[in-house]
Amino acid sequence: MMKRVLALGSISLAVGFAQAPAPAPAKAKPAAAAAKPAAAAKSAAPFVAPKTPWGEPDLQGIWPLNHLISVGLQRPARYNGKAMLTDEEVSKAQDALDQRNSRFEGAAIPVADTSKRVMKQTSLIIDPPDGQFPALTEYGKQVQAQMKSSYKPGQTVFDAIEDFASWDRCITRGMPVTMEPRNYNNGIQIVQSPGYVVIFVEMAHEARIIPTTKMPDLDPTIKQWLGEPRGHWEGNTLVVESKNFNGLTGQTSAGVPGSPGPLQPETTDFHVVERFTRTAADTIEFKMTVDDPKVMTRPYTVSYPMFLDNTYDMYEYACHEGNTAVRNYIETSRFERGVKVK
Repeated sequence: MMKRVLALGSISLAVGFAQAPAPAPAKAKPAAAAAKPAAAAKSAAPFVAPKTPWGEPDLQGIWPLNHLISVGLQRPARYNGKAMLTDEEVSKAQDALDQRNSRFEGAAIPVADTSKRVMKQTSLIIDPPDGQFPALTEYGKQVQAQMKSSYKPGQTVFDAIEDFASWDRCITRGMPVTMEPRNYNNGIQIVQSPGYVVIFVEMAHEARIIPTTKMPDLDPTIKQWLGEPRGHWEGNTLVVESKNFNGLTGQTSAGVPGSPGPLQPETTDFHVVERFTRTAADTIEFKMTVDDPKVMTRPYTVSYPMFLDNTYDMYEYACHEGNTAVRNYIETSRFERGVKVK
């Protein structure tokens, strides 16, 4: 499935941070010099979001999520009770990241999606405040036990397509996972036309077409992989509400189910609300709240900044070409179990 070549260490930023030497202390600046930027900041005019020719806030551009590669969905135990890194910790981590990137410049192995900036936040989840995924309901636990994928811990039997997740099969990562980073193919491009916003996602070749004018809802019996999105503007913020999910993807890449699911396919409670707010010429503040009362004991919210980078190359996600993963899993599993195929 992976169509970019990853350099060794490109997904191990945490290790690099721990091992890299701390940078030399910066020389103190004269008080007068330090005061100038503050004075300039006070006189700076407030940011005015750009508009499209038809008068809507302009979110267009390429907003890759490479800067979030080392930020986990949940907060690591070492950051228990700590939502943000200190400036000193960010400085040390940034130095380690710069050193790592310089080692790969001109290397024989091509570097895929690399991060160039360290984030202060310690998890993508900001609510619950502890940065942890909510507890599952009893129904959610039942569905989770039935889920199958190549990355489910302990799963060793692969005998049919049904033993694989939708991402294994090059279909989709699903929502809300589509709007969360991976260690490669992190490109996101937003384009607009009157009445529509389209979000192109590099991973798994997604194109989320979001109407922003009044449109009738789909028949609730029509379920979709990424749900049925409807958008509207609240000032400079694009608000996207999605429902009517088919429940055939997980809420995370590590086995948290979505609903409706196989036990209760008529469930319609699962919905996702996203908010895109352009806060600077090169910044969108993104916030996404996921509510699934059949599966989770409470909603959770993911938040992060998106940074404009129109130099980023969006590659074709040619997932099926030369992909033998599913077949190899099945053949290996059958061999290990002594299953003879006629």
